[in-house]
Amino acid sequence: MELLSNKLRPEKLEDIIGQSHLIGDGKILSNMVKNKKIFSFILYGKPGTGKTSIANAIVKELNLPHRFLNATINNKKDFDIAIEEAKMNGELILIIDEIHRMNKDKQDLLLPYIESGLIILIGLTTSNPYHKINPAIRSRVQIFELHELTTSEIIIGLKRACNTLENINIDKEALNYIANLASGDFRSALNLLEVAYYSSKDKVIDLALVKQINSKPVFFHDKNEDGHYDVLSAFQKSIRGSDVNAALHYLARLIEAGDLDSIYRRMSVIAYEDIGLANPSIGPKVMAAIHAAELVGLPEARIPLGVVITEMALSPKSNSAYLALNEALNDIHAGNTGNVPAHIKTTSPTYKYPHDYPHDWVYQEYLPENLKGRKYYQAKNNKYEDNINKLYKEMKGENK
Repeated sequence: MELLSNKLRPEKLEDIIGQSHLIGDGKILSNMVKNKKIFSFILYGKPGTGKTSIANAIVKELNLPHRFLNATINNKKDFDIAIEEAKMNGELILIIDEIHRMNKDKQDLLLPYIESGLIILIGLTTSNPYHKINPAIRSRVQIFELHELTTSEIIIGLKRACNTLENINIDKEALNYIANLASGDFRSALNLLEVAYYSSKDKVIDLALVKQINSKPVFFHDKNEDGHYDVLSAFQKSIRGSDVNAALHYLARLIEAGDLDSIYRRMSVIAYEDIGLANPSIGPKVMAAIHAAELVGLPEARIPLGVVITEMALSPKSNSAYLALNEALNDIHAGNTGNVPAHIKTTSPTYKYPHDYPHDWVYQEYLPENLKGRKYYQAKNNKYEDNINKLYKEMKGENK
């Protein structure tokens, strides 16, 4: 029997649940379909966000020749067949699931055909393609991130699904519970609904029945439908605000939900955005804690994570380096660049080698002429920055 999630797979983009940043009036993917012109792209996002559904809807709506392959299951011969099919048709949309697992041989095989436009690639992955996808493939495609669905979006989808299930009787409390439990994964919600439907008496689904099937506590969503990203936001802001108790509370919620990847990513950002130069050793400590957590897995992973999060919350904070780079990027975006000064170009004979001078420093201008005197970095008041700035000024003779 076909699963409900497959049976309800949309055949038009307008039937996709969520992803309103890409789908809808005037949005990128909808415009491509409207203009009947698809370019190679990769969709990445967590399970149940609609990657396969979007790819399926695009090829169905445009009625273009296509083939679905899986980077781990299908072998090189399957890819050869797809290429021959593309040559016969003059064009082929090749949808590759788990594209982050595609080996070098398959990538090398496809590259020239993606380059020529004979194959239009739609890659699907749960892994960040900026980390997992070969740069040669990445440079030839656009990359679109899919967002986790909100509780209200999942409820809309579940109500649609209920309309297809004969004689179903589900109360609002059970429907909301299923949507909350999914934590942004629509496929998970559909699967739970289907199990509840076929394991119910007289097709009546209530909260008690759903909890018998899956009683996992809901941590990502509260009564106001605050989602996963709100918990991550609260986690970061609690550490930034040096509230160790709140930081540990939100860490516990994320751990209980088993979402280690989000914890790792957010910890890494906090170490450099919020703590920065006030405690430069925190970055390596975070990496060490992540490595230890990965090594031991849950439930023991909570131990190194708890230690480092406690230190992060109690640590002094500085975002000076983060702000400094933002200012530099603002200049770049505004076109304030200029030429590299002649004396620090690659082959310049007039470059002064700092290590040949006292204190390993000598005055020379490094910024382009039109940015001369620009100061991006503004030190914050903390022990480490006070010390390095004192040494910096002494080296330049500013304290004499």
